[in-house]
Amino acid sequence: MARAGLTAERLTRAGAELADEAGFDEVTLSALARRFDVKVASLYSHVKNSRDLRTRIALLALEELADRGAAALAGRAGKDALAALGDVYRDYAREHPGRYAAAQLRLDPGTAAASAGPRHSGMTRAVLRGYDLTEPDQTHAVRLLGSVFHGFVTLETGGAFSHSAPGPQDTWPRILDALDALLRNWPAPPAPSPTPPPTPPPAL
Repeated sequence: MARAGLTAERLTRAGAELADEAGFDEVTLSALARRFDVKVASLYSHVKNSRDLRTRIALLALEELADRGAAALAGRAGKDALAALGDVYRDYAREHPGRYAAAQLRLDPGTAAASAGPRHSGMTRAVLRGYDLTEPDQTHAVRLLGSVFHGFVTLETGGAFSHSAPGPQDTWPRILDALDALLRNWPAPPAPSPTPPPTPPPAL
């Protein structure tokens, strides 16, 4: 490809395509330079280094996921919303495995706050509005859903379910059923431990 027309956005999207094809760990400036048939030095006016490129891909993936999630949740509530959000993450990971891996990249606090990451938390909380949860249980539930969705997707895309039956396509709806049942019957918090009586002072 010609050197002309390189921009940070174009490099980011090319890096995202490379991540989907070869894996997010394979995304480097050297690999991207070979993709455009230019020297690595030609990229430094657009991205700082490989870490900057990988961060840009992560931000792109988070935004794409958030846009898909917002569209999927429109007009849905309760279990329908729960299933829709779970399907967004699962489908995106299967279509764009490298981008999905990029979305898990740990960002510095400032970058994370300015990213689409908070939209993901907001979408999960929007799903939970269909269930009778108050704080701090709502935060516990946000963490539960994130753990289950991302855990299942990571194991599935990594081939962990490839050698046993039933297949993941059968397990996934059962997991969504179980999550819905759990959210509708959220356990009460444990009773606080009794405060032990004060220790009497030693006898003189």
